[in-house]
Amino acid sequence: MKEAIIYTLGSVIIISLISFVGVLALAINAKKLNKIILYLVSFAAGALLGDVFIHLIPELIETNSFTLQTSFLALGGIVIFFTLEKIIHWQHCHMPQTKKHIHPFAVNNLIGDGVHNFLDGLIIGASYLVNIPLGIATTVAVIFHEIPQEVGDFGVLLHGGFSKKKALLFNFFSALAAIVGGIFAVIATGMTPKIAEYVIPLAIGGFIYIAGSDLIPELHKDFETKKSIIQIIAFIAGIAVMASLLLLEKKSQTNNSISQSFPIFKSSHNFK
Repeated sequence: MKEAIIYTLGSVIIISLISFVGVLALAINAKKLNKIILYLVSFAAGALLGDVFIHLIPELIETNSFTLQTSFLALGGIVIFFTLEKIIHWQHCHMPQTKKHIHPFAVNNLIGDGVHNFLDGLIIGASYLVNIPLGIATTVAVIFHEIPQEVGDFGVLLHGGFSKKKALLFNFFSALAAIVGGIFAVIATGMTPKIAEYVIPLAIGGFIYIAGSDLIPELHKDFETKKSIIQIIAFIAGIAVMASLLLLEKKSQTNNSISQSFPIFKSSHNFK
């Protein structure tokens, strides 16, 4: 439990710090940045789907936790993320863009992104509470999804009337919700030990929605053959990374099995 808490806090802090990646939007040429983001989006889509089908679903099946309730919760995850997107896009403002006027859509984006980050933290925390390798796989998937998203959020805030300094600052405050989500997962586990059985299916639905509704459609907007091939390679690479993390999981399970079978290996550190 203690190890899971340490990993959770470390991971959600990293997720929060990713909000500063928006600085890239200022340092890199816009055309080059858009090209890089599309490849990151491809990789992120593969990583999210890879996490769902290689880690999250198999974990529920192995623990006999995949039931009809799981399907409804996964659908609930899709509904939650769909609703979040709708909330972000509900308000529109036709007033001229100025530094003195903050557009409502920019504020909505911050609120929606804050809720999204809270859910990311909750999902990461719940994954670590199942086992460390699953938590690492989920964290990696979230990180690669967050990088292009945070660059996009930074651009939305600038367009909405925020100064560059305020856009970075408020985007970071929004990202801190991931830490709150991670801590909440740990605390909730003390009250409801089976919280992972509810949160993991929500993550499955959310990740499928993000990859299928947000990321992949963006890739279909570019029809250039060379770019499309690179995007496909990046997509497969995202899946491959999730598959490679299985080795970490198997190694962890093997070490635990050895420690349980031969306690002397577990206590050998005492002689150092």
